[in-house]
Amino acid sequence: MKKFIGWLETSFAPRLNKISHLSWVVILKDSIMQILPFILLGSVFCCFAILNDYIPGLPSFWEPFGWTMGKLSLFVAFLVPFNYCEKKKLRRQRLIAGLTGLVFFLICVTPITIVEGEIGFGASALGAGGMFVAIITGIFTSLVFGLFGKFSFFKQDSAIPEFVRTWFDQMLPIFIVVVFGWLVVLVNSIDFYTIIVNIFMPLQNILNTWYGFTFMCFIVCFIYSMGISSWVLTPVTQPVELASITANLAMVAAGTATVASMNMFTSGVVYVTYMWVGGIASTLPLVVMLCFSKVKKLKALGRASLVPGLFNINEPVVFGCIAWNPLLMLPMWLQGIIIPLYTWFMCKVVAIAPIPKIQFEMWYLPYPLGTWISTGSFIAVLCLLSSVVLSALIWYPFFKAYEKQELEAEKSGVTE
Repeated sequence: MKKFIGWLETSFAPRLNKISHLSWVVILKDSIMQILPFILLGSVFCCFAILNDYIPGLPSFWEPFGWTMGKLSLFVAFLVPFNYCEKKKLRRQRLIAGLTGLVFFLICVTPITIVEGEIGFGASALGAGGMFVAIITGIFTSLVFGLFGKFSFFKQDSAIPEFVRTWFDQMLPIFIVVVFGWLVVLVNSIDFYTIIVNIFMPLQNILNTWYGFTFMCFIVCFIYSMGISSWVLTPVTQPVELASITANLAMVAAGTATVASMNMFTSGVVYVTYMWVGGIASTLPLVVMLCFSKVKKLKALGRASLVPGLFNINEPVVFGCIAWNPLLMLPMWLQGIIIPLYTWFMCKVVAIAPIPKIQFEMWYLPYPLGTWISTGSFIAVLCLLSSVVLSALIWYPFFKAYEKQELEAEKSGVTE
């Protein structure tokens, strides 16, 4: 175990940290994180939409939902080139690059909107379903603008005003992107959108299986135990989560939702309804144990982590005693395997825990409020409580071993 931890500390974690700081990872992560206010607001409208089923005469809350959650890919298509230019210090080009990315994305989704018969702002391709397409079109646009970032038709000492020179210089990358999209998608009828979606569809399918669901939850806990934030996985996980909940909502609206067909890999299931009480790896039971520890240091850490933990913020406890601590890293990994499997079993196998049929993304709401709002089910709350008990049983023996170790260190410190 010591050799394994040593390898993680000296080899694996530094390499993963390098990946997390790669410019493209940061650009994509930032672009997705910047749309979170729209996601959160969309989840509020989604919850309000329940009222439409019970109170006649209310305006449809699905309309503002469509103008928030239903336009996420549009926002990402703009933000990826914008953030790229910001990162590469091409500040004069950032707005034009973002707008060009938006145009290129709209060109690519045109065949889909025509097929759907929802030309304009009603197409599903503009929402979470087009997220991967928006990322790819954004990357292509970024690369073109990066290639011509310092190009100019004019000499430095030209008498033409700088803002006029900027206009003409930015026309070239816009021309390349737009003409490429026009020739490929519209003239040659190559369905660029469908090609990209089909490339990434296996990822969505895998993560919505019991093994893919468990594996990704384990990876999140695994890297977090080394102090590496799960936000590094956002470019991969967030599009799948959003596409999964969008598909769920569509099935619910069509009346075709079943236990077998509903997707599990959504942030609502993982972060709001059933699994991570107190934060990733369900650390609130550990925080409560720390609050009653015989070790003064651990008791102080537990009390300092309790209030944040109630709102599912667990950085204090993770960086206070879990990260790079072999005695507590192992149970964190076990949480990432056992709790997802248990959740899958309760939701899919015995099917007594209802899968959320609305979108509710407010992960900072204390449990079990999020569970109740997401499902409206008393049984769901009971399933959550059973999951917390299981989580506590996983933490307890490792906590006692860690407490014993720290108690001995504390006593030896006093005698010195």
